[in-house]
Amino acid sequence: MVVSTAILQAAPSLSKDPVPFKIGYTATKKIGKAHVRNRTKRRLRAVVREVFPDLALPNVEYVLIGRYNTADCRFKTLKSDIKWALKKTNKMLLEAQNPPENETTEPETAAQTSITDGECVPE
Repeated sequence: MVVSTAILQAAPSLSKDPVPFKIGYTATKKIGKAHVRNRTKRRLRAVVREVFPDLALPNVEYVLIGRYNTADCRFKTLKSDIKWALKKTNKMLLEAQNPPENETTEPETAAQTSITDGECVPE
């Protein structure tokens, strides 16, 4: 999930032992020199300490990737962005694990719909 201040990636853990959650941090050289990358990762760790214990799913591995403005943005903004991204990511993970029973799992193909006056109308 991409937000303005960070990128959050998640995947179910492949570990056989149940774990609360795992987290990794990344800050590439594109965002700046070593002191900027270090500050970025410190800020990401601080947000994780505040947000993840309550919202993170068990047996999920997360990766937080710092962006160009992670080191300089307001902490409140960073925290709210990551909290929003975590909620959306968790929702997507849960939906992938438990697909709704009433919906079809097969995606629509182009042959099943036609476009008329800018609207998608099923045939």
